[in-house]
Amino acid sequence: MPSAIQEAPPTERNGTELSRPSRTLRYLTLVMAAVLLLGVGWTAATLVSDRAPGEDSAEAGFARDMSRHHAQAVEMAMIAYAKAQNPAIRQMGYDMALTQQAQIGHMQRWLQEWELLPTGSRPAMEWMPDAVPLGQDGLMPGMATREEITQLHEAQGAEVDQLFIKLMINHHLGGVHMADGLLQVSDRAEVVRMAEAMKQTQQKEINELRRMAPAGG
Repeated sequence: MPSAIQEAPPTERNGTELSRPSRTLRYLTLVMAAVLLLGVGWTAATLVSDRAPGEDSAEAGFARDMSRHHAQAVEMAMIAYAKAQNPAIRQMGYDMALTQQAQIGHMQRWLQEWELLPTGSRPAMEWMPDAVPLGQDGLMPGMATREEITQLHEAQGAEVDQLFIKLMINHHLGGVHMADGLLQVSDRAEVVRMAEAMKQTQQKEINELRRMAPAGG
């Protein structure tokens, strides 16, 4: 015969079993809400960081101006590769031309991805935080004049080495200054990485060129 006394269902015993799933549910709800909020915040941050730089941005100015700056360095480097007497300078010219031409390609691709023209309406170097003035003939810092480039083209023998060292040291100093300017104002990852690589490489080449410079030159 069944006992007249029956145990209370597990969910009702002492009023405790009902509270356990309730607390668990609240905990899981809070965790899911926190994860959702983190996901929303991450998505918003990603959208902001992925937003293409605008026409007047420092990134666009850097890509445009540094492409032009690099183009002159490539021209001088190819002259050194073809005519320098010192094999180390010829090798440096070759490496420099390949590196900077590749970087020009990257910067021009950025502008295409950002749906911007290769040239803009703003004056060169206006994006720099210290408002660097342009030099002779509207040249950016470190750039050689057309007369100096012609002189390098026409130079022969040891004069090629000496003139290349002088012009490229000045050119690289200007390039390092431009990279520093970008690093002060930009947090766009690919542009920052490029500027840091340029600064490191060009500073190393400045040091090498100074070691190869003739005494008193």
